[in-house]
Amino acid sequence: MGLNIGALIGGTVIIEQIFAMPGMGMLMLQGVISLDLAVVQSCVFIFAAVAIFANLFVDIMYAVLDPRIRYGSH
Repeated sequence: MGLNIGALIGGTVIIEQIFAMPGMGMLMLQGVISLDLAVVQSCVFIFAAVAIFANLFVDIMYAVLDPRIRYGSH
């Protein structure tokens, strides 16, 4: 489930638009419509950072929970 975080983040834009919910997705969509480059770049940066940290967390937890996995040692 942790590796699907990118799809979940991408879905926020659509869900927030359909249900008229305020959030990062709606902010990003309004920034695209009004050609506000700083808002769009900030939203993309935050979405990317969340996805990267979620994948890092999943990788760390995978190594912690499965003793057969070892990173960097023989």
